[in-house]
Amino acid sequence: MTTAAAPHAAPGSGASSAVLRSELRLFRREPGALFWIMAFPTVLLAILGSIPSFREPDDSLGGIRMVDAYVPVTVLLALIMASLQAMPPLITGYRERGILRRMSTTPVRPAAVLGAQMGIHGGAALLSALLSLAVGRLAFDVTLPRQFFGYALALVLAVLCGLALGALVSALARTTKAATAIGSAVFFPMMFSAGVWLPVQAMPDALARAVEVTPLGAASQALAEAAAGDWPGWVHLGVLALWTVALSAGAARWFRWE
Repeated sequence: MTTAAAPHAAPGSGASSAVLRSELRLFRREPGALFWIMAFPTVLLAILGSIPSFREPDDSLGGIRMVDAYVPVTVLLALIMASLQAMPPLITGYRERGILRRMSTTPVRPAAVLGAQMGIHGGAALLSALLSLAVGRLAFDVTLPRQFFGYALALVLAVLCGLALGALVSALARTTKAATAIGSAVFFPMMFSAGVWLPVQAMPDALARAVEVTPLGAASQALAEAAAGDWPGWVHLGVLALWTVALSAGAARWFRWE
């Protein structure tokens, strides 16, 4: 899911806006990224929701249905796709081909590209989250988050944490192939901790406690708590905040423009 074209922008005070518009056009022309980030999580939710047993209350999930538990999972799945599979190879490709180095001699600073990519992929993940919530509600009568502000806070923290993780992968990888390899190595543990194969609520207690200290495990629990009407646990929000700070610091420490 990488884009081959280089960013184009005119010099001047509007250079950063021009970079954002250019990168957004390139993103819209990338069918793989659009599908895996914007469509696949909702398609997965629709498939799972079509299974009759997934629409029955489950005692192991505290009486909610499996489809209810999978809505926050699909929300996080879009974030995983954006931050680990789409963004790092693209940014690393720009650096590998010398695009960022050449931009450092123009009014358009390389940081504008990084900021644009993080904004675009973060925005795509948020739009995918809204789509999953809408389909869950309309197709499977999944209750919308009862604690709206808590849900929004947990979701924003999760997006920031995911983007920081993607930036760190981009910093550590020196080539596009390395970015893809590192992203894939992190991808599956993140999917597991987000509850893609087994919702965190259904995990054994010891495993659930271990998963909850991971970024997406904490995010999954925070989103589930807000969806049920409770304010997300401060421990879960704190875990997300700490991971965001740590990952951002690592990305800033090791990121190189060339």
